[in-house]
Amino acid sequence: METVFQTVSNKFLDIFYGIFHILWGDFITVPLPGGSSLGISLLVLILIPSGIYFTVRTRFLPFRLFSDMIQVVTEKKGNGQKDGISGVQALIVSTATRVGMGNLVGVVAAISAGGAGAVFWMWLIALLGSSTAFAEATLAQLYKEKDPLYGGYRGGPAYYIHYFFRKTRDRSKKSIMACLFALSGLICWCGISQVIGNSVSSAFENAFQIPPLYTTIFLVALAAVIVLRKNASVRVLDIMVPVMAVCYLLVTVFIIVTNLGALPGVFQRIFAEAFGFRQAVAGGIGAVIMNGAKRGLFSNEAGSGSAPCAAAAADISHPAKEGLLQALGVFIDTLVICSCTAMIMLLTPESMTAGLEGMDLLQTAMNYHLGGLGGAFIAIILWLFSFSTFIGILFYARSNIAYLFGDNWISQNLYKILALVMLFVGGLAAYTFVWDLGDFGVGLMTIFNMTALIPMAPQALNALKDYEKQKENKKSKRRGKD
Repeated sequence: METVFQTVSNKFLDIFYGIFHILWGDFITVPLPGGSSLGISLLVLILIPSGIYFTVRTRFLPFRLFSDMIQVVTEKKGNGQKDGISGVQALIVSTATRVGMGNLVGVVAAISAGGAGAVFWMWLIALLGSSTAFAEATLAQLYKEKDPLYGGYRGGPAYYIHYFFRKTRDRSKKSIMACLFALSGLICWCGISQVIGNSVSSAFENAFQIPPLYTTIFLVALAAVIVLRKNASVRVLDIMVPVMAVCYLLVTVFIIVTNLGALPGVFQRIFAEAFGFRQAVAGGIGAVIMNGAKRGLFSNEAGSGSAPCAAAAADISHPAKEGLLQALGVFIDTLVICSCTAMIMLLTPESMTAGLEGMDLLQTAMNYHLGGLGGAFIAIILWLFSFSTFIGILFYARSNIAYLFGDNWISQNLYKILALVMLFVGGLAAYTFVWDLGDFGVGLMTIFNMTALIPMAPQALNALKDYEKQKENKKSKRRGKD
């Protein structure tokens, strides 16, 4: 019996890692001058051309309408739904999940493997990804529906994928592709829950010598109080996300100001290594580009279909406005938070970080800038980033559980309990497979999401045209009055 189980288990892992390699591994390899090569994963092949397509079709929205993104932040709820959330609250929820461990450990890994040049490619991917984020968030708004359990609205890729394949909003007959998307999301978020538990308990053990069991019990108890209440998640994130982002930004600004003389050298290094002036000789330009691209895509989540689960819940006056807010979310994640981590690392002497990886590298860099407080600060900020991610992904899960299992509290609460169990287990032990499970889920979500997002793009583009037409009409009326 044990042999049979082991055989089945090994077969499952072979299939799992086979698909994982197709999604994130080198799907094709392009030879480059100097003996280097560029390994391109399937997801990069899908998301970067899609980002270029949406950027061109929206007429370079990230640059042209950046002022509109900022302006929409001040807008209140569109229809005044009692239990609904505003567009900004939806942005905060999506930012909570975007601004996670990837902004710390992920950026460190990208720079460790690809050098400072990886930062430039992260920036470029963010500019392209913001247009993709606009399209999927706008579609989520167009196909949202009222939520009979939590109040307000719900939706996301499962709902517009359903419509694309079924041509009806009636969900009595499920769409296989929509079900696969929802299931991939639930698998992904369970894996991420376990990773969060392990990251937080490890950071607190290293910084404060607190045993993982105590940290984990506190973390799970606090999470349970929030997520098992009907609508506490958004209220907590409303406070938590701005505080953690501002704290991290202020500390980074302090570090930059105290190392102002070294800043020109950092930017010179980023741009020089981005185009391989140093790496081309060593044959590593492919690593620079791909590490920056992959980390940028994974961090900002544009195209994966996760953020639209929050975007659909927004009570906002025009679908395109939520698209603009989610495009802004990509800027916040990569161009602000990820850049903070990059600056903290790159303003540290290379001799101090040579041979270090992951959290050891980041903690060493922070200790260099802040002394003994560095490790404690990183542990606390990692807890804030990770905990907000956990609350955010359970908000995402709501609409996907409802799509798969219908409107009932049993399925909603059972998934929350499962996620809390995964959080607890992860806090006590690390499992490499679970880290890969999160990446695997994100990869599949992206594939299923893009099957509908690209062919449905004209609807999002029409919404953008309507928004700009309404804006122009308002300007004309104002000029007429003057």
